[in-house]
Amino acid sequence: MASVLVVEDDQFVRSALIRHLTEASHTVRSVGTALEALREVSQIGFDVVVLDLGLPDLDGAEALKMLRGITQVPVIIATARDDESEIVRLLNAGADDYLVKPFSVEHLSARMAAVLRRSRGGERTASPEDATLRVGGLEVDPLRRQARLDGTALDLTRREFDLLAFLAGRPGVVVPRRELLAQVWQQSYGDDQTIDVHLSWLRRKLGETAARPRYLHTLRGVGVKLEPPVAGPPQ
Repeated sequence: MASVLVVEDDQFVRSALIRHLTEASHTVRSVGTALEALREVSQIGFDVVVLDLGLPDLDGAEALKMLRGITQVPVIIATARDDESEIVRLLNAGADDYLVKPFSVEHLSARMAAVLRRSRGGERTASPEDATLRVGGLEVDPLRRQARLDGTALDLTRREFDLLAFLAGRPGVVVPRRELLAQVWQQSYGDDQTIDVHLSWLRRKLGETAARPRYLHTLRGVGVKLEPPVAGPPQ
């Protein structure tokens, strides 16, 4: 079970979430403002945060950025905003997942379980499989959750690292998007847009673009593969 912080200013929604999560044996704390959420997260180690965007003191998107400045705790956004550009912006800002209101408590539970599986996946003990992965000038250490490109450390979010490590463990292999959703996102279904956003974000940190790739190659309608560059950076 998990320690959950619910950040929601609507008392009715807040009470319903607290009741459901408590009945599911989670430990729940709740606050109604962004500043209270930041204070709670800085003082208590939560497993996951459920963050509403329509908060009275700060927009939830701003609160998310501030949270990411002090912690990498998984954050599930609860929002009434279903605009595609807004969802992309939230993912780029560091959200681990999002739910569009209204949503069922069963849906929230499923998303929480997936996020927690991904988060706890990095807590395994050392094993032979944890050896550093090397693809060209790229080095990925799954045990220490560190990555370097040409000797320079990469500043990756947890999801970016998971995606990179999964692909680096299969160099030159085209991985179907469905497999990425299942293995990296722990979801049996989902929107390809989620993968595209994280690939785009990861490409920027690898110093490449979709039009001029070095390591990450997308095969339209098939999947994604990671392989070392044939030559140096594109001129």
